[in-house]
Amino acid sequence: MNLIKPFKILLLFAALPLGVFAQNIIPLDPDVRTGKLPNGFTYFIRHNEEPKNRVLMYLVNKAGSILEDEDQRGLAHFTEHMSFNGTKHFPHNQLVDYLQKAGVRFGADINAYTSFDETVYQLPIPSDNPKLLKGGLEIMRDWAQEALLDPAEIDKERGVVLEEKRLGKGAGERMRTVYWPVILQQSRYATRMPIGLDTVLNNFKRPVIARFYHDWYRPDLQALIIVGDIDVNQVEQSVKAQFSNLKNPEHEKARPQFTVPLTGKNQFVAVTDKEMTSTVMEVIIKHKAPQLKTTDDFRNNVIQLLFMEMLGARYLELSRLADPPFVNGGAGISDFIGGLDCYDASVVAKPGELEKGFKAVWRETERVKRFGFTATELQRAKAGLLTSVESSYKEQNKTNSEFYVKQYQEYFLKNTPALGIAASYKLVKNYLPGITLAEVNRLTAEYIRDTDQDVLIEAPDKDKNSLPDETIVKAWLTSVANEKLEPYKDEVSTQPLLANQPLAGKIVSTERNNDLKFTTITLSNGVKVILKPTDFKNNEIMFNAFAPGGTSIYDDADFESAAAAVGLITAGGVGNYDANQLQKFMADKESAVSPFISDRSQGISGNTTPKDLETALALTYAYFTEPRKDTAIFKGIIGKSRANLANRSDDPGSVFSDTVSAVLSNYNVRRTGPTIEKLNQVNLDRAYSIFKERFSDAGNFTFTFVGSIDTNTIKPLLEKYLGSLPSRGLHEQARDLGIHIPPGKIEKTVYKGSEPQASVMLVFSGKYDYSPESNVCMDALKEALEIRLLQRLREDESGVYTPSVSNVISKFPQSRYAFMIRFGCAPQNVDKLVASTLDEINKLRTEGPLKENVDKWRAESKTSIEPNLKTNGFWLGYINAQLQNQDDLGIINHYSAILDEVGPGDVKTMALKYLSGDNFIKIELKPEADNNTRGK
Repeated sequence: MNLIKPFKILLLFAALPLGVFAQNIIPLDPDVRTGKLPNGFTYFIRHNEEPKNRVLMYLVNKAGSILEDEDQRGLAHFTEHMSFNGTKHFPHNQLVDYLQKAGVRFGADINAYTSFDETVYQLPIPSDNPKLLKGGLEIMRDWAQEALLDPAEIDKERGVVLEEKRLGKGAGERMRTVYWPVILQQSRYATRMPIGLDTVLNNFKRPVIARFYHDWYRPDLQALIIVGDIDVNQVEQSVKAQFSNLKNPEHEKARPQFTVPLTGKNQFVAVTDKEMTSTVMEVIIKHKAPQLKTTDDFRNNVIQLLFMEMLGARYLELSRLADPPFVNGGAGISDFIGGLDCYDASVVAKPGELEKGFKAVWRETERVKRFGFTATELQRAKAGLLTSVESSYKEQNKTNSEFYVKQYQEYFLKNTPALGIAASYKLVKNYLPGITLAEVNRLTAEYIRDTDQDVLIEAPDKDKNSLPDETIVKAWLTSVANEKLEPYKDEVSTQPLLANQPLAGKIVSTERNNDLKFTTITLSNGVKVILKPTDFKNNEIMFNAFAPGGTSIYDDADFESAAAAVGLITAGGVGNYDANQLQKFMADKESAVSPFISDRSQGISGNTTPKDLETALALTYAYFTEPRKDTAIFKGIIGKSRANLANRSDDPGSVFSDTVSAVLSNYNVRRTGPTIEKLNQVNLDRAYSIFKERFSDAGNFTFTFVGSIDTNTIKPLLEKYLGSLPSRGLHEQARDLGIHIPPGKIEKTVYKGSEPQASVMLVFSGKYDYSPESNVCMDALKEALEIRLLQRLREDESGVYTPSVSNVISKFPQSRYAFMIRFGCAPQNVDKLVASTLDEINKLRTEGPLKENVDKWRAESKTSIEPNLKTNGFWLGYINAQLQNQDDLGIINHYSAILDEVGPGDVKTMALKYLSGDNFIKIELKPEADNNTRGK
């Protein structure tokens, strides 16, 4: 599979006639209706029917934290919060309530973000409801200039924002406060992190935030983007009517453009923290970001993408050495900040091997700088890029609305042009043949320079005294520059993928399911294949295969080898190709195939295109019949894994997650966290034999293919590659290992970390009466509780940022459930918030949920399922889940009716039955200081 991710090119996609290119300037997509009102307010409106009956609305403001005065630090982000806490037409929390009743989920659908330079609000809503469409525009109008900024609501929201800030605390945040001002050259970006300062957030008064709102939330800095299944003319008239009366300030401030200066100087900064788990070193070479306005700029952008693809492939090869010199390492060109991009070379070093790891990374940078790339590398990168844009071109009439919204957002914020999918494809296809190796290699001189170079080291406290200083790092760089290096040799295999060609089987039976429009084929070796052709995408085929068994078949002594088998064996390549050869072979192909071995099954998952379907099936055949084991790769993986474990116990999050896994599995060895002892149990030969065993009996496998399938084309391929798979007639079944959440009441507190932050997990569990109806009711219970916890813990008590509720239901090996509540908070508030949570659960048990909350859940469920029914991913997941659970495939046709049947009484019954508290686990993470003060 090609590595190219041409995001910059993709952001240019829209429909654009090629005739405009004679002017060399890339104009805006003509398929979007755009305009600017007399007050300066900009709008972009486009009709798009992916998904059907849906519309996306974004309000984009060229106002972020960079514009804050000193007494406003954090208030750009706080303003975003206040837009949800009371506007002219939706006072208090009525906005969220209104949207939830319409089936729009808070956080998942309706959302917003604040960065340095912009604040963006997003709202996806059904477009086939005129009243809701009108309401959506009203919300956008309120967000633009009608936030109430009620002092009472401000005081309530302080705690929520501070809890959001608390979630970001830790080693990374502490170290960033040290190095951020250095690498940002003490620019304004260094002192305007969007989350702000506690002193401001705790103490500001309404006039201070109102000043920010008045100065910067104004029509000449705003754009409304609307893309979806709408009537463009009608929406445009509504936009003009509602947004023309927005007012700019009488004494309007100029909107400054801030930058990070290039001084020509080099800098060095090393920071340590006791909770940092690895040593990381970066060389950041800053560069003025190139403009992207003309077709010549577009061509230069293509050259940069090719450069990054080839460089990335080289570092990937380096990571696959028998003794890789680092845990992770790489380099490339990326966006920076303040009008800059950069060449960034970084390494995550093995313990005690920073010099070795860094020199290995820098050596490859030096090799590229000295010798450039090869002709065969460029040829392969060109083929991969062309395949990527060609794939997008084939899907141009099935492009999701979000794609266009993001595109117009970038156009408004950064003047990034919106180029059409068809035109972009033609430009790439036209430019690629003429791009020379010399042009690509010239980028090394442009980006890999000796000036504006920052060296950053982040490391654990305990390694502080062994870290290099600036003089030593300079010596390392000089040492590599003086090494005698050999040019890169691009070794490409000319062998076929498969060592042995398959002997085709036959289709022995075909059964049609007219209700769900799929066909079940049985092959002569017993393999079952389900084919569901769809027209959701023009160029996408997704597939999955499974058979029962998995790691459950093996004893505990073999578990570590069984669990690691897929990662170890696939890392060695497949068929005639090792991992590097396979990567090169797949460079121009749109196919990805991945074997898996889970607890109770093994199988294959993949995605491809009609053109590359045979390649995907050949890979599938190869993983079944021609897996490889590579001792060198194995040693490298184990070495990197060992290094990753060295300081794991210093990270509070890892310690907490390992504790949760251990407690919830009753300390079963298969569920406790990773250790060196477990790593030592992994045996390559045993992993290889387990992998071969799991894929030795295809007769027990069921394959499902969904997407742009031509049944006449695929059938002979199925006979050749799947009908030829080995079949032994074993029909194994997974074992019940008896691993489940222990019964009774359990409390566990982990004391780890230096920040005043706590994490809480509450778990209800036990046996479960499995049925489609019960599953839907359990989902309603989850949502009803989450709505209440959001209201109480966040809005009423200002104690958390976002509480989450989840439920896990299993049918095999036993029908069981786990109902989980998670939130982060201040350590001193844990007991109070746990008590409030349990009180809300008790209310569900005694009073039941409010009817309106059940109605919200029902509306959200129906709103979310409708577009999912038009995706290949949904149908692949649904069919596989129903088959593995031995459930009725036709239940999807009754899903809406089941939703309609659920009422508050049903949810109350579920709460009484499953949230009794008889089996209740409370696990908390608190800072070490709390443990030191216990009992004092």
